[in-house]
Amino acid sequence: MSESKPRLKRPVENVRAELLADPDTQRIAKSVGMELAAYVELVLDYAQHPEKEPVLQVVPDEILKQSGYEPASIEEVGEFFLGAARGELGLGPPPAYYSGFESKPAPGAGKPSLRGDENQSQVEVDEETRKALLKHVPRGPDRL
Repeated sequence: MSESKPRLKRPVENVRAELLADPDTQRIAKSVGMELAAYVELVLDYAQHPEKEPVLQVVPDEILKQSGYEPASIEEVGEFFLGAARGELGLGPPPAYYSGFESKPAPGAGKPSLRGDENQSQVEVDEETRKALLKHVPRGPDRL
């Protein structure tokens, strides 16, 4: 028997009002290039339908370039995932989030770790191992 994900337990109108007023929600909507109201409705849709899977859009490099985006190379994507494995994604707020007039809190102060690597030493990866790991990064059909 499969476990069902919990559904939204509070009234949708209350959650919507909280999300619209939340500065983090506003920042996230801006960072993903969505209008705040549309982003909140998307979040609420997933909260009301927990069985719904997120949509992943795969777009060819040519379309990205036509839209003004420079697609990442295979090596850059591989380095991104290796950085994630090393815990170097920078999970704190972006530097632009601070005005410069307040003192910055210590990274992760008062928040639980999202990396789960407390009391662990960082794994050192030499150049040979890094290249071997990059060989396992899947290549798209146009990049064989």
